[in-house]
Amino acid sequence: MMRTGIGHGMCFSLGMRACGVRGKGISSSTSLRAGITTWSEVKTTRIWVKSIERKIGSGNTQQSRGLLTQSHAIGPSSPPLLTQTIPSHFSSVVSQHGDRPALISRSQNTRLTYRELDERSTALAFALRERGVRKGDRVAVMLGNGWECGVVSYAVWKVGGVLVPLNPAFNSPQVTAALSHLSATHLIISTETNLPFKPPRENITLLKQICPDLYGGKVESSSVPSLRSVILVDNSEGRVDIMGMKSTVEFGGLLDGMSGMKGREVVPDEPLRTDNIINIQFTSGTTSTPKAACLTHTGILNNGFFIATRMGLTPTDVVCCPPPMFHCFGSILGYMATATTGAALLVPSEAFNPKAVLLSIQEERATALYGVATMFVAELELLANKVIEYKGFSHLRTGIAAGSSVPSSLMEKLHKTLNLTGLTICYGMTETSPVSCMTTPDDPLIKRVDSVGRLLPHVEAKVVDVADGKRVLPIGERGELVVSGYNVMKGYWGDESRTAEVRVVETDGEGREKVWMYTGDEAEMDGDGYVKITGRIKDLIIRGGENIHPLEIENVVFRMGEVSEVSVVGVPDERYGEVVAAFVVVHKGVRVGLDDRGEGEAAVDGDGEGEKVLTRNMVREWVRERLSNHLVPRYVFWVNEYPKTASGKIQKFKLREMATDWVAED
Repeated sequence: MMRTGIGHGMCFSLGMRACGVRGKGISSSTSLRAGITTWSEVKTTRIWVKSIERKIGSGNTQQSRGLLTQSHAIGPSSPPLLTQTIPSHFSSVVSQHGDRPALISRSQNTRLTYRELDERSTALAFALRERGVRKGDRVAVMLGNGWECGVVSYAVWKVGGVLVPLNPAFNSPQVTAALSHLSATHLIISTETNLPFKPPRENITLLKQICPDLYGGKVESSSVPSLRSVILVDNSEGRVDIMGMKSTVEFGGLLDGMSGMKGREVVPDEPLRTDNIINIQFTSGTTSTPKAACLTHTGILNNGFFIATRMGLTPTDVVCCPPPMFHCFGSILGYMATATTGAALLVPSEAFNPKAVLLSIQEERATALYGVATMFVAELELLANKVIEYKGFSHLRTGIAAGSSVPSSLMEKLHKTLNLTGLTICYGMTETSPVSCMTTPDDPLIKRVDSVGRLLPHVEAKVVDVADGKRVLPIGERGELVVSGYNVMKGYWGDESRTAEVRVVETDGEGREKVWMYTGDEAEMDGDGYVKITGRIKDLIIRGGENIHPLEIENVVFRMGEVSEVSVVGVPDERYGEVVAAFVVVHKGVRVGLDDRGEGEAAVDGDGEGEKVLTRNMVREWVRERLSNHLVPRYVFWVNEYPKTASGKIQKFKLREMATDWVAED
């Protein structure tokens, strides 16, 4: 049984791992989990916590203590699990909230009510069936954020197909490999791909590498022989010429051609069951080759429902969702959570654009905001630099922070600047549909900056010994987090061996079988069932036999006023095995000295009167004052950006490769 790797290469890796506050006798090198590393910082954070709690209420501060002695907890049994398929549930939502806004796409100037979303998806479902989509067929979708994502998703599900969202950043070999692996029958793709902060990329060249003849009238692909149809969503505004491509069909025309079917019921060729696979998500590939996780009606629908319930969403809420809709964050936490409550999903732009996010919040009076740490940082910088006028954010109240750690200092800024006093923290992974743990807006604030909350309803979890996956650890001890429940995937498509490594069927003392997902995340659980993610097992740095948790160092460096982002990895070392390397992104206007590969300027500590200067020694001294010596970075590298997945997660394995190469060059 493999026990290494964050989700063994595919973790959704949601979670906030911020300030660790403990009683007297704190050890700065091991006991502090993240962020708060000196007693002055402990006091500062406690003052901030108390001030915010006075403003919004401290929640249930009378938590009973010591309920658990072992790190094994079960989520609430209510509300009960939804027992419908997604199309059946969506029909009931439309009947209740048909005239309410369902999907707002700012960049497309499009607003769809639930009834309009239902009508368009029904029309497309009939069109897909006419083009041969049958129950179980894999329909690949490669689109940016827009109203088409919602319409396509519900259309595929209504006809019984399996939705396969593809990362728009995929190149031709990646798309070919994904389609071939799943024997996909249909591909819905935009004529242009828009990625954050990059010019549009036309996709016709990519398509021609899969289907060389787009003009012959029939889809033929030697690399993907299962492919029968290619549907083009033309988002190019005339920049891409698709005239004469008889082997493809245009999305808009396909939809218009079936407009007369809007009011009819779509009946799949076989009845739908709640345990059917209806979504295959390719894992993000932060540590290894992506895998295809198979998710069900029950898993996706209920996860969205319980997320919405824990956030306290209502039909009057408007949820601003910048994360990509091909990812679980944008889809399940996005339009699946909003649809279960009749709330509206607000999509600011096709790809992440912090200016569009802030403007959409102002224009639509959004009440909730989603994001990962890097997104929040970019948005706050625009406000700090007065690129966007600071007004129109008072109606924000809640949201979700996920995807990577959110340090306490960033949480404080989000509370004070964007009024996100009810911001929640999620933890999960693609393979668990995706969320397992989540805070609530009413949790004591210290729990919302020190944990990823407690288990969602109908989810069970335990923390086990990494070396012995059957031994449950006492509360407060670190080990691997293992999850069970309705949300666990059915497996990786066509990959039984890797499925068996992480999806384990265990039998209890009474002979009952239970499926457990071994996450690869290191965690600890307290007596009240709150879970703290302390790192990724594969990301641990082992220096001279001692385990070093990168997150501990990252949260310390992040507190430097000159630092915008930081990521810490291990670098091979002949003496110690591994040593610490820190990749630092500084704020605009900060001048940097030479780093450990010779990049930067010949600046010295305290140099540059009246301007901000950061040197590698300043970073090291900052860490040395707050943590023990073995946690001080041996190497400091300045970078402008990190290699990331399209959902915003840092690909640390690439940072390790970069650092190893740079050190070897010296």
